[in-house]
Amino acid sequence: MMRILARRLRAREPDDTDAGAAVADFAMVSGLLMLVFAMVFQLGLALHVRNTLISCAAEGARLGARADAQPGEAITRTRELIGKSISTRFAQDITASDGSVDGVAVVVVRVKAPLPLLGPFGPSGGLDVVGRAFQERQ
Repeated sequence: MMRILARRLRAREPDDTDAGAAVADFAMVSGLLMLVFAMVFQLGLALHVRNTLISCAAEGARLGARADAQPGEAITRTRELIGKSISTRFAQDITASDGSVDGVAVVVVRVKAPLPLLGPFGPSGGLDVVGRAFQERQ
């Protein structure tokens, strides 16, 4: 009877082959989770920069579309807004021109900025956004 009980107790003892597996599992899973987190964070940063540039370009176009304004004022206002919102690094290549959308005169402000790939740094000219506003003098 004692032998049977001793065999059953030995069968329930944990295997020593799994010793340290939790540490290895944690290291692999946490590394993967950190990589996924960094990718999601970077995507969010890129979308934030893009949406902010679009908003600044549209606001600059609205200023340039006033009846008493010149297209150069749109560039100045857009550059000022981008500098205050994100960084002056993103406000290096801004153009403003008059255009037409379905026969309606508009002011078009185009911003070419770096695409933030490694934090706020990345290749120049990666983002190309446009803001438009209807001209008041029509």
